[in-house]
Amino acid sequence: MASRGLIAAVLSGSTLICAASSSAVADSVPDFSGAWGRNTFNFEQPDAGPGPIVNLRRLGAYAGFTVVDGDPIPLVGDYKNPILKPEAAAVVKKNGEYSESGHDVPDPSNQCGAFAPPYLFSIGLGLDMVQRKNDIVIFPTQGSGAVRRVRLNSSHPRNLKPTPSGDSIGHYEGDTLVIDTVGIQLMPYTVVDRFGTPQSEAMHVIERYRLIDAKEGRAALDRHAKVVGTTGPIAPDPKADKALRVELTVEDPKIFTAPWRANVTFLRVIRGYNEGVCAENNVDAFHLGDTHIPTASTPDF
Repeated sequence: MASRGLIAAVLSGSTLICAASSSAVADSVPDFSGAWGRNTFNFEQPDAGPGPIVNLRRLGAYAGFTVVDGDPIPLVGDYKNPILKPEAAAVVKKNGEYSESGHDVPDPSNQCGAFAPPYLFSIGLGLDMVQRKNDIVIFPTQGSGAVRRVRLNSSHPRNLKPTPSGDSIGHYEGDTLVIDTVGIQLMPYTVVDRFGTPQSEAMHVIERYRLIDAKEGRAALDRHAKVVGTTGPIAPDPKADKALRVELTVEDPKIFTAPWRANVTFLRVIRGYNEGVCAENNVDAFHLGDTHIPTASTPDF
C-alpha cells in the first residue's frame, strides 16, 4: 500500500501536488481530479453505431440473462463483428479457441506489459487524475504502474518516436476533456482488448472525459455488470453527485473496417492510491500453473 507521497514523488515534490490540483484547474475547466473506480471489465457499448468486440459466451446477457460473477474465463471474442478485417477476425477466433481450451490469452495484464489505450480501458478498474496548468497526470490503480502524462494545448511531434503507451495530447472543449493518442509502439503483447484483438502502429484513440449525474453513472455500471459480471464491491463516495464518463473513439485502418466507439463509466470512490507491482514468472491463477515464463538467450554477465 502506497501513500499519496508516491504520487507526489512522481510529480517531483510532495509540496506541489496540492497546489497543482487546486490552482491549475481554472473555474471554467471541469474538475476531474481525484479517485475514480468501477467494478467491471471490458468496454461498454456506445449509444449508437459500431461498438467493441463482446464475449460470445455471454451474449445471453443482452436478452436479459444476468451474469452473477466476474470470472474472466473463457474470453471468446465475437470474431464475426463486421468491424474486424479478415486477418484480425482470424486472430480473435484463434484466441477464443485457446481460451475455451482452458488457457489465458497473453495480454499486457498477465504479461506485465504497458497498458496503452484502448486496452487500458478494457482492463482498468480505476484511475487517479491530477490536473495542472500545462499537463494532466493520470495514475492507473492497477496494472504495470505506468503513469500517463498528457500535454495540454500541444501537438504530436513531427518525427514521433513510438512508445509503449503512445503520445497523448489534450485540450478542453467546454465541459469535456479531449485526449488524443497516437504513436503506440507494438510490444510482444500489445492488444486492443481482453480478447486479444490485434492492433497496428496506425492505432489512433480519442478519449472524451465528461462528468455525468451519479445516478446515471450507477445505472450504466449496473447495465454493464449484467453482461460482464463484476469484480467485487467498491467503495463509492455516498456524497458524490457526479460520475465520470469516458467516451472512446478507436481507429486503426489496418485492423478495423471503420472507426468504432465505446463508453467507460467510473464512480467517485473513497480510497487511497495503491502501488501495483507486476512480477514476472506469472502463475495462471485460474488453472494453477506457471505460464509464459520469460527466458534469456544470453547471460546477463
